[in-house]
Amino acid sequence: MAVLPFPSSPHPLLHLSNPKPRSPSLWRRSPIVASLNQIPPSSSSTAFPRVSGRHTTRASSPSPFPSLVETLRRHFALLVHLAASAVFLVGFGARACALGSAPILPPTATTASVESSDKTAERMEDEELRAALESWKSKTYALTVPLRIVALRGSIPPSWIKEFIQAQGRRLKLITEFRGSLESIFSDLSSSLEKGSLQPKSAMAADIVSVGDSWLSHAISGGLIEPMKDVDREHWFNILGNKWKVYLCRNNKGDLDSNGYVWGVPYRWGTMVIAYKKNKFRKHNLRPIEDWGDLWRPELAGKISMVDSPREVVGAVLKHMGASYNTKDIESQVIGGREAVLHNLTMLQRQVRLFDSVHYLKAFGAGEVWVAVGWSSDVIPSAKRLSNVAVVVPKSGTSLWADLWAIPYATRFATDQIGGRVRSPSPLVNQWLEFCLQTARGLPFQQEVVPGASPFTLDHPPLEGSQEPGKRRPKLDTNLIEGIPPLDILAKCEFLEPLSEKALEDHQWLISNMQKQGADWIRSMLYHVRSIFNPQARC
Repeated sequence: MAVLPFPSSPHPLLHLSNPKPRSPSLWRRSPIVASLNQIPPSSSSTAFPRVSGRHTTRASSPSPFPSLVETLRRHFALLVHLAASAVFLVGFGARACALGSAPILPPTATTASVESSDKTAERMEDEELRAALESWKSKTYALTVPLRIVALRGSIPPSWIKEFIQAQGRRLKLITEFRGSLESIFSDLSSSLEKGSLQPKSAMAADIVSVGDSWLSHAISGGLIEPMKDVDREHWFNILGNKWKVYLCRNNKGDLDSNGYVWGVPYRWGTMVIAYKKNKFRKHNLRPIEDWGDLWRPELAGKISMVDSPREVVGAVLKHMGASYNTKDIESQVIGGREAVLHNLTMLQRQVRLFDSVHYLKAFGAGEVWVAVGWSSDVIPSAKRLSNVAVVVPKSGTSLWADLWAIPYATRFATDQIGGRVRSPSPLVNQWLEFCLQTARGLPFQQEVVPGASPFTLDHPPLEGSQEPGKRRPKLDTNLIEGIPPLDILAKCEFLEPLSEKALEDHQWLISNMQKQGADWIRSMLYHVRSIFNPQARC
């Protein structure tokens, strides 16, 4: 701050009163100055006081101008006022600088703070809503997820239903319906497609249905089922054995294709077996049945009943001749060609009293026949109800069958409501498939609650003599071990693969030539050949 210079000769006219009375004056007038202003100009002899320390004396000689002491006092008073003003101004400036140096947040900062508070409030609200939702879901009126299953009667253990409901909890709404045969389920699926309409209680409206492996290729080519999607991500597919993956991967025509889709998932499997009455064989001193060739023994003529499936009848002849069920060209791959196969097929016809997939076990139970040839799923329950019955798997091998889960192709219908479904299958389908493939699900098969075996055992069959020592021996006399053939026989067994065009032509030729023999059952078999290999055909 600059220092004001002393005035060399202050003039009394400088000490006039403040011309602006509304603003305070920086000059405080002394009483002397006030009295000086009151002296008339003519009174020049009036004495002015002089300040010396704290004592006031009279000046020795009158003077119209203030003395040096008075001038210094006035300047000192001025300096005091200026210093006070400077202190006041410096303090005010410091306060202004403090306010100016404080960080002034932009409006966005305030907005961000508000937004942060809003997000915190929203987060707390979301947590409260989530907690409320979990509490609501735990109550009896929680949201339920439907799963509608149409299954073959007697093909799944009753304990599965109870255990699956317990595993899924209250959210599951399980609807199960059972049909008498695989053919009836297939016919129901075909009926919906033919009519072009869908009823909520039809098999097509279910989330998942039972399909026999022999019907799989026809269901695929007929557009009755849809492929399983993204199976590589599902745990059930990873635990499925390689034999199943090879057999179930098909193209859109239903033929085996390693690059195709998985259209069905197995939940049980079994074999073709031969049952015979031991008391009748002992009474007539007949050797026990061990293989397919025993069906051609003369003493059993007219004493045999058999299913009327063309694949099983012709396949039994091929297996008896050392060929495969899935022979692609009979003429070139079987010794003697088609004529030799036809001869053996005609001879078998003379041995069999009844070809009927429905009534063949009734004739066996009534004692009209001594031997029954059919699927283990049918034969074993019937044999357990009878006495003195043995069930064997032919030692040269036999055909294998499997019951599969498949998803109906209901999404092709233009509707938003499909039974228990809304457009796509239930989200619980994969949970059900994985549940059925767990190793624990094989216990009812081991305990013979239902006939068949767990899919897991196809790649990991039990060893002979592996039963627990204290376990009660089964009532049935059979070479099956927990529903599975011995390892040496299992290695010779095979699933029925889709027939090639040449193989289909061979089968039709065999059946047509048998019809010339005048057997009424041949007409029925020919109908089955046409209906199975061409489901749309009707005789």
